[in-house]
Amino acid sequence: MSRCMIVEKSAVVRKVAKRILTADNRFVAEAATAGEALAMIEADMPDTIIVEVNPADMDLLDFLRAVRAMEAETRPVIIVAMIEMDLVQMTKAKRAGADDYLLKPFDRMQLLNRFEQVTAAAA
Repeated sequence: MSRCMIVEKSAVVRKVAKRILTADNRFVAEAATAGEALAMIEADMPDTIIVEVNPADMDLLDFLRAVRAMEAETRPVIIVAMIEMDLVQMTKAKRAGADDYLLKPFDRMQLLNRFEQVTAAAA
């Protein structure tokens, strides 16, 4: 079973994403803040992390670097959820450890397609 984490301050966005991803037999953990997510990740590294571009309590780049610095058997795929395509932010996030991007708001097909493309490429 694939394990995913959603890091998003909006409870509605977390709930929608979780409902979409669990329908395909994935375990999905939720975190409202980057700090909460890092604590959960240290205990159990997910296969995929979807993080919003502006986490509630930490700079995105610091979060990405912290995840990449963790010792783990597997390297998680990290998808940054953005409300607009910002080439500068995307480049900085990529250098800090992001694997791909997802535009918000997303629907079921957009989320599943992006999720499948990124996880298949990482395999």
